[in-house]
Amino acid sequence: MENVMLAKALAIGIGAIGPGLGIGFIGAKAVEAIGRNPEASGKVLVPMLLACAFAEAIAIYALVIAFSIK
Repeated sequence: MENVMLAKALAIGIGAIGPGLGIGFIGAKAVEAIGRNPEASGKVLVPMLLACAFAEAIAIYALVIAFSIK
């Protein structure tokens, strides 16, 4: 039982590191791009939101894997 809980915690923890870093980098580069060219904020926003959604999907996959560990 204890090993199962540890496996679930590791699956969620390790699975959230990548998306967390990815969203941080996405946000930083988007803010940098808007800071360099404020008129391009409309063109930067949609791809930034899509990239954030894809990164969040990876975190959700890690959560699903953690729930499926028996």
